[in-house]
Amino acid sequence: MTVDYINGLFNETAQNFNKLTEQTPLIINAVNVTIDKMRDGGKVMFCGNGGSAADAQHFAAELMGRFLIDRRPLSAIALSTNTSSITAIGNDYTFNEIFERQVLGVGKPGDVIICISTSGNSENIIRAANAAKNNGIFSIGLTGEKGGKLAGICDISIRVPSSSTPRIQEMHVAVGHAICDLVEKNLA
Repeated sequence: MTVDYINGLFNETAQNFNKLTEQTPLIINAVNVTIDKMRDGGKVMFCGNGGSAADAQHFAAELMGRFLIDRRPLSAIALSTNTSSITAIGNDYTFNEIFERQVLGVGKPGDVIICISTSGNSENIIRAANAAKNNGIFSIGLTGEKGGKLAGICDISIRVPSSSTPRIQEMHVAVGHAICDLVEKNLA
């Protein structure tokens, strides 16, 4: 039973990745906009909760450090990594404002924000996307197949083809790596 169960998970993942190719035009568009914004001096901000916060940190590190090519650092920040800011904002205001206030504080027109939410309905992520929209910051949403409220706010919404949180997160990593790979190749 365990072998069949694990093989079933792997088969589900393989099917999801096959369907993910339908999102390729949107991913290419997200890459092209990100490259253009970064060439003009913009930075990329990432935000997410839980596992998506880990993905945000991971992708920012790929750009700031390196993905595959030894090159100069690319301007990227994960808004989920400054625990002092997060806890101060959460305590003094609300948890729903932890990313929004950071976008308003460090974001500028010409930047990009990549908002990661498996459901697309995390209030603090939605508020960050709205803050970006209202301040000339291009927004890219990574969500599950339904997209949630986030899909209607972001300039580009990449909806990965699953409603299962672990399967969505697997595809978010693949999409994030594709974005980092192509951004790096074009800006190195």
